[in-house]
Amino acid sequence: MLNTVYQLRRPRQFEVVFKQVELDARHLLIRPTHLSICHADQRYYQGLRPEEILRAKLPMALIHEGIGEVAYDPTGTFHIGDRVVMIPNLPVEQDGVIVENYLRSSLFRASSTDGFLQEYVQTVPDRAVLLPGGINPVVAAFTELVSVAYHALGRLFAASHERMGEVAVWGDGNLGYITALLLRYLRPQVRLSVVGVHEEKLSYFTFADQVVLVNQLKDDFTFDHAVECVGGSAASTAINQIIAHIRPQGSIALMGVTEELAPIHTRMILEKGLHLIGSSRSGRADFTGLLGLYGKYPQIVAYLENIVGEEFVVRDIKDIRNAFEADIHKLMGKTILVWKE
Repeated sequence: MLNTVYQLRRPRQFEVVFKQVELDARHLLIRPTHLSICHADQRYYQGLRPEEILRAKLPMALIHEGIGEVAYDPTGTFHIGDRVVMIPNLPVEQDGVIVENYLRSSLFRASSTDGFLQEYVQTVPDRAVLLPGGINPVVAAFTELVSVAYHALGRLFAASHERMGEVAVWGDGNLGYITALLLRYLRPQVRLSVVGVHEEKLSYFTFADQVVLVNQLKDDFTFDHAVECVGGSAASTAINQIIAHIRPQGSIALMGVTEELAPIHTRMILEKGLHLIGSSRSGRADFTGLLGLYGKYPQIVAYLENIVGEEFVVRDIKDIRNAFEADIHKLMGKTILVWKE
């Protein structure tokens, strides 16, 4: 069968291509219904990646956050019409130590292979997870992003010492909001602080014990561990602020992505005996763990509705382009594409 794929050919230019899909006994077909635009998608769309990377990656279908309905499944894993969360990480091997999202051999949707901007997505059954009933599909569209925060917090908990009375999250954007929210429910006894630059954005963090403007940090503001969710050109400043205020032998989870080198105060890292933990992407275990958390604490989904931005009904390339352009100018929130045939 021919599948319609919406590829980014060059920055700000989408095109329709038709690719042959061979139906077999191992792969299912999923029709995307709700997709979410990520910062990584925007870096490709706006041409913000280095030129050599753009030449190597494009043309390519964008989007790695989304849900869809099962249209074909010869394996019997799902029923036709089941709503599933699509997993963008595509491992080709297993390792007894390295998890799937850090294996250098793994492919990733909208990075090393076509993303979810397709009429149908062909994948194997373990790259889809059944979406429990009752979850807002618009929130479910960015399950992948939330699973990344879930994965990073798991790494932080595993690597940190047992004293976790106070934890600070740096960053008042979508990732900071999601990470702080999960931390609230995964470690409810923790005194949670959120540090940001926008007072308006910080007003959304009603579940935190305190919010602090970055230009009002006091010398006595300290904590046991921290999560950095800033990235970009401000990554270095944020990381160094954390290093200055964290208590000795604390752990810092680094989540913010930057294309630039980020100079950090290594002398103080050594003096305090700090532990820096890098985290990227997620795997199937994080998706299933997160959906279990949604079932246990449905209020998490309700909180996540606060960061749903604009929803765009998408039928063609013009609609896709309009959604990407609008997403550039948003202050906060996830831009959702609602796919219509």
